[in-house]
Amino acid sequence: MNGFGDFANIDIDKLLNGADGQFARMEELQKSMAGLVGRAEDEDGLVKAGYGSEGLSELELHPKALRLSAGELAEKIKAVVHDATQDLQAQISRTMGEVFGEEDNPMKYIDNPDAALDQIKDAEAAYNRTFEDVMGELDRIRRSLDL
Repeated sequence: MNGFGDFANIDIDKLLNGADGQFARMEELQKSMAGLVGRAEDEDGLVKAGYGSEGLSELELHPKALRLSAGELAEKIKAVVHDATQDLQAQISRTMGEVFGEEDNPMKYIDNPDAALDQIKDAEAAYNRTFEDVMGELDRIRRSLDL
């Protein structure tokens, strides 16, 4: 296997097992995420809401809530739906942390877009270095074959 550099030393079984593991984690994540519902209620217990992947899935109004003005009720509903979406986001983050590990949890970038951009820039730099290395190696092989 001379002339192939580090490519000759790739452990194919390890590579395939790693890919299988990634697919299994993604399947687990998909199953876990399907059942998540964020829930919230106002401090008086007048409005309760559930928010899932399809949007608002539950809305309960206590009969006393109907005594509020339309504006007050609307504000309570909006606040509770907002809190339910926050709860759903927290559940998604926990679930992704369990599947990917906290270090690789993609949800950590939601509140920190600069960190996400830094990660993308690091990946781009690694890709560029790898591309340059491969192209250099191909050029070396081309010259050694006198092509």
